[in-house]
Amino acid sequence: MSLVENRKAHFNFEILEKFDAGIELVGHEVKAVKNGKASLEGSFVIVRGKEVYLMGATIQPYQMSNTPEGYDTLRVRKLLVTKKELAKLAEMGEKKGLTLVPLSMYNKGRFVKLSFALARGKKNFDKRETIKKRENERELGREFKAR
Repeated sequence: MSLVENRKAHFNFEILEKFDAGIELVGHEVKAVKNGKASLEGSFVIVRGKEVYLMGATIQPYQMSNTPEGYDTLRVRKLLVTKKELAKLAEMGEKKGLTLVPLSMYNKGRFVKLSFALARGKKNFDKRETIKKRENERELGREFKAR
């Protein structure tokens, strides 16, 4: 079950390979994510040294009155990946034109996980093709439904 999704990711990027990682959150951030008070829009994943970070993700305070003083909603959050995945991400992240895009945050047991992907940005004509395919599928669905 997905808690938060990056809806624009599939439209703006061509997804090449998907990864899953744990995410280091503070207690009140976990509650906020489970309540849907988070956004992955405009966020990205970077590899620095031997660590992977989520940048630009917004997690609003769970309760304004109980939020710690100086809490930053856009703070950098560390991702937990295996050494094998880290080596693969570092290698692929250096290639020109590829980026790591967060897709969704979801529950796995009592943990919050992040699903992200290695992606290539789409050009405008690719986006138009995606829109055409979507519209054609809708029309076909309507025709079958009418019969």
